[in-house]
Amino acid sequence: MSAEHNRLSINSKKSIPLEQWGPYLSERQWGTVREDYGHFGDAWGYLPFDQSHFRTYRWGEDGIAGISDYFQNLCFAVAFWNGKDKILKERLFGLGNYEGNHGEDVKELYYYQDNIPTHYYMEYLYKYPQNEFPYEDLKATNRSRTMLDPEYEILDTGVFDADEYFDVNITYAKQNSQDIFIKIDITNRGINMAPLTVLPTLWFYNRWSYSPDEPKPCIRYLTKTSVQVNHKRLGEYYFYFQNPDDCLFTENETNLNKVNGAVNETPFVKDAFHDAIIEGTNRKRLRNKNEGTKFSPVYELKVKGGETKTIYCRLTNKADVKPFINGFEKIFAVRKQEADEFYKVILPDNISDDLKNIQRKALAGMLWSKQYYHYDVKRWLTTSDGITPVNEGKSKGRNNDWTHLKNQDIIAMPDKWEYPWYAAWDLAFHCISLVMVDPEFAKNQLLLIMREWYMKPDGQLPAYEWNFSDVNPPVQAWAAMEVYRIEKETCGTGDIIFLKRVFQKLLINFTWWINRKDRNGNNIFEGGFLGLDNIGVFNRSHNLSDQMQLQQADGTSWMGMYALNMMDMALEIAKHDIAFEDTATKFFEHFVLISEALNSHSLWNEEDKFYYDSLRIGNADPLPMRIQSIVGLTSLFAVSIMDKEVFERLPDFKKRVAWFENYRSKNNLFWPNEERGDGEEILISLVKKDRLIHLLHRMLNEEEFLSHGGIRALSKYHEAHPYSVTIDGTKYEIQYDPGDSTSNLFGGNSNWRGPVWIPINYLIIRSIRKYGEFYGDNLKVECPVGSGVFLNLMDVSKVLTERVVSLLAIDEKGERKLNGNQNWFYKKTGNEKLVLFYEYFHGDTGSGLGASHQTGWTSLIADLIGSCEVKKVEWKEGTGYEVFIDEDEEDG
Repeated sequence: MSAEHNRLSINSKKSIPLEQWGPYLSERQWGTVREDYGHFGDAWGYLPFDQSHFRTYRWGEDGIAGISDYFQNLCFAVAFWNGKDKILKERLFGLGNYEGNHGEDVKELYYYQDNIPTHYYMEYLYKYPQNEFPYEDLKATNRSRTMLDPEYEILDTGVFDADEYFDVNITYAKQNSQDIFIKIDITNRGINMAPLTVLPTLWFYNRWSYSPDEPKPCIRYLTKTSVQVNHKRLGEYYFYFQNPDDCLFTENETNLNKVNGAVNETPFVKDAFHDAIIEGTNRKRLRNKNEGTKFSPVYELKVKGGETKTIYCRLTNKADVKPFINGFEKIFAVRKQEADEFYKVILPDNISDDLKNIQRKALAGMLWSKQYYHYDVKRWLTTSDGITPVNEGKSKGRNNDWTHLKNQDIIAMPDKWEYPWYAAWDLAFHCISLVMVDPEFAKNQLLLIMREWYMKPDGQLPAYEWNFSDVNPPVQAWAAMEVYRIEKETCGTGDIIFLKRVFQKLLINFTWWINRKDRNGNNIFEGGFLGLDNIGVFNRSHNLSDQMQLQQADGTSWMGMYALNMMDMALEIAKHDIAFEDTATKFFEHFVLISEALNSHSLWNEEDKFYYDSLRIGNADPLPMRIQSIVGLTSLFAVSIMDKEVFERLPDFKKRVAWFENYRSKNNLFWPNEERGDGEEILISLVKKDRLIHLLHRMLNEEEFLSHGGIRALSKYHEAHPYSVTIDGTKYEIQYDPGDSTSNLFGGNSNWRGPVWIPINYLIIRSIRKYGEFYGDNLKVECPVGSGVFLNLMDVSKVLTERVVSLLAIDEKGERKLNGNQNWFYKKTGNEKLVLFYEYFHGDTGSGLGASHQTGWTSLIADLIGSCEVKKVEWKEGTGYEVFIDEDEEDG
């Protein structure tokens, strides 16, 4: 057992199985719903980036490469100044939702280099220009571009062209859970000497301004290289640092003069360091102040070209007269070695060094994305932030019916800048990656979203803070079974208690779906956009009129998958607790009825051999929305294999299933796909074999769904054949968009119209693999269509896996598809191993798009690499397709 595994084992026995200190600091608190106290629900406009450095936050803090305790009482992050910027670089810059031509987007270069679950070792790389940061250029150029143009990124500005920038590498190494060493390495990547001011900053999350009974904490000056921290909740800490050029104190309180022209009672405000460092204003006064709620030693460096300078700090709960004894630096090497040993245990050896690098960085990024999230909706609705009074626009606006929601937890975020808030279905995907490194945390994350301070009393799960009432695909049961499976395969035993806890909560949620999203009681489900914004010809969350009903193929398929996942969960639990056998039967019957609705109503189009949404207007025949998208492919996700053991151990389930089948057969009623294998195993799925083959024919066609980077969200067929429909005199149209969206149907960078999304590909690959496990060589399909190569479905899943992995993997030119036209930068010495994890990928080129640090669901690549059985993929000259070649069999 590695040292890290031992620490995880100890933590798992705690009432709160969390490390007290971790990377829990958000990378963006401004522009969030939580900080919006305005009248109009304009979160991006109410607290924009330009005001973030002088306005105190209400619900959390942000910073660069920062850490905090798990209640975010005390925060630490690093700030910089290159001598030319108009503001200190305290937080990451990006465009708000309506500033960019494709919505919100971070405009910085930073990388999650390493992390382990207890955060005893963490490494983060930030690249800071030596010339003035191009804030205005990024704003103006993106503002001038249309939705048909690509985004203007920081590498496009030229500020990094001549290597005139600093690599700032921040590393944390814990001596123990409450004793953290910090190393800040500053490397000048240019050839000329350049100045850099570095401010390792310590501050408190401001609760005292909003809670009169909350005692104000204090950071006090001790010596020229130390301060003492006193906080009622946190206790006593000490911050040690090497000899600085200066020490500054201020208060983490709003500069009201800059907000609304009011007179500040004190010069000690949140942005005082900006004025002191850049303008020289009040620097002496800040220097002479001996205590405050925000503190920083100041290092004014001159770094020669190619030189590296290092600053060390230490944050600990114990006073130490010699905080930096001889040889203290070894703690970083020791913890790095422990991190290496940890990943050596959990990552496969039989893959390339590049794939190991991708896999480890994906998991490290997922761990860096753990964030303190605080949001009490009732308090938010009924109190003021001290700037804007309580107003009707807010109290009757967004999330006003979620007053039970009181969140204050550490949650794995999709992206701590782009999406610094949880989303129900994102979190389910995150847990698939997290279970690889920290099963206890992964399980607790799934349970957390179902707790009573998240889930509504009626069973609805909160979608995300922009609209908790939106409906995400119900993937929690599937994720729970995946987490259970992965832990069982890794540890040898599965956590049945975890499954029971999840199952009980999901019973309530499943009932909510049945009662609220099946309007006519016919097992045809709705749900709005179901996470797939921009996938429809019109906004699927809004009814066009009271006479219209959109019957959703994906809503119905997701519910079929949900029922089957719940059946599988009940069967697994029933092996240990027979009381769950009845519920397995109940969910099997649900699945049968949903399968009948999907296949016997208007959702399957026999002419196109595809599943579509259908629009019912009044009493007219349903109108199929003939859009070839992943809406029609979600039907593949509901597939399960029951082995002989299930029926031997659960005879009542076997008897009930047999009776139900016999009854429906006698009465000429629909029966879902059920096939028996040679080993008495049974395949159950939404899609019968003939329809499966039709779907795969479309999915594996490179002129339709199949790209060199995986399955597209929308068929390329719609590039030459846009789909349109006219309803009540209004024409709606959709076409293939391989990259960023050219439609503002949902605003921002929402786009499911063509790019490749890792979570959808993951679901497809897992489903195809399960079909392949059952059919073996009894079912082969042409892959790719037109190639003349026929593969069984296990091999198809391997080809799809390899294509998805190829988005991130380095090729023979030393390039990665995801880097697109920025490969020039990542081929420079020292940058070759840097990998970003984008939200989605261009459907034709594979270049990364959307959020650039979506190690949330894109970290699924780690599990794909870990389960990748593709031995070799060769490019067949002149054909334009890849061919899977197994080392043991080359008969393709």
